[in-house]
Amino acid sequence: MIFFNHIKVPGEFLLACSLFFFAPKVQSQNENPENAVKGDYHVAAYVWSSCHHDSRFVDMLWPEGIGEWEFIRKGNTRFDVHYQPRIPLWGYEMDNDPKVVEKWIDVAVDHGVDIFVYDWYWFDEGPILESALNDGFLKAKNNSKMQFYIMWANHDVERNYWNVHKFKNDDSLLWDGALDWENFKIIVDRVIKQYFNHPNYFKIDGKPVFSIFSVNNLLQSFGGSLEEARKAFDYFREEVKKAGFPGIHIQWNQGGGSIMSKEAGERFSKRINEMGFNSVALYNMGGLKEDYLTYGNNAVKIRAQMDSVLNIPLFPCVSIGWDETPRFPDKGIRDVVHYHSTPESFAALLSKAKKYADNHPEQPKLITINAWNEWVEGSYLLPNMLNGFGYLEAVKKVIKEDYDTY
Repeated sequence: MIFFNHIKVPGEFLLACSLFFFAPKVQSQNENPENAVKGDYHVAAYVWSSCHHDSRFVDMLWPEGIGEWEFIRKGNTRFDVHYQPRIPLWGYEMDNDPKVVEKWIDVAVDHGVDIFVYDWYWFDEGPILESALNDGFLKAKNNSKMQFYIMWANHDVERNYWNVHKFKNDDSLLWDGALDWENFKIIVDRVIKQYFNHPNYFKIDGKPVFSIFSVNNLLQSFGGSLEEARKAFDYFREEVKKAGFPGIHIQWNQGGGSIMSKEAGERFSKRINEMGFNSVALYNMGGLKEDYLTYGNNAVKIRAQMDSVLNIPLFPCVSIGWDETPRFPDKGIRDVVHYHSTPESFAALLSKAKKYADNHPEQPKLITINAWNEWVEGSYLLPNMLNGFGYLEAVKKVIKEDYDTY
């Protein structure tokens, strides 16, 4: 049975949803079942590390001492049946509390999620929001059950982006994600010594995976030059080898995505090859629409196009939803994924991502999920008061119980 979160839908929507789940598989070039090779999967959920009190800068951002919960709790409805504020089933827990993260790890592994990808920040020549990883995950007594890796979230931050209630219309730049060579070298040294040496740091072919969110800001850090950025990566690789690893796996994180023109696709591929990236992942699946089914269909098309222009692994991403209205007072119904946004629809898309992984036996079967706890963007696996454990159960059904929509 398909549930619709209290939304009344006409018959044609029910028919469309039924076709989505039960129609015969339409074969495409990169999803041919004859080429499918099943095996073990890695399911990696992004962890947005904002829900704790960080000693560096956070008094300025979230003075109540509970991190971003401060304004997640202030989410308000913008249209009928809009689910705001988002209410966690387990309450407003701190993401840097090892007892909380121990519970996360147990429930994640039990439901088929075996990697946490931590958003990691470096602003004003130092880390921010690092405590979620350092004090939460790495001090959790059971963290050996799970792997982790870092996504360097080197995007710009405007003042009112992380707390519109405090900064209101002030959208001036608080932090610039670009940096200089000196800080890049500090970051390289820090992540090697502080993270890569952990036995449960996620590696591909023995190489620690390091994901980079804003390639544009990375390029700005090195004068906009692909050649200079490549030199930075070469430096990173040499330092990692000095630390005893065979190298580093540098991952381009696309953020979202959209259908590219032929020229844009060629530029995308050229940048990746010239800078020396080893794989591409996405933070959310791209193709945003109000209807989750359309959103998912768009995402599959985007993935197929990206796959066609790349000569390195592309790892599929599945988003749970999208609702960032707590950050933006002027956003409304057209900016929120609300039609057909259910655990059942998510399970269908996750099954497609698993099929994509099966059809690419030359690469690790890594699937990313947006996200573990993106409460402020309406995309999270953690149980809430509306769906309970529905999304975690969907992962378990698809990944561990081999549920297949085809």
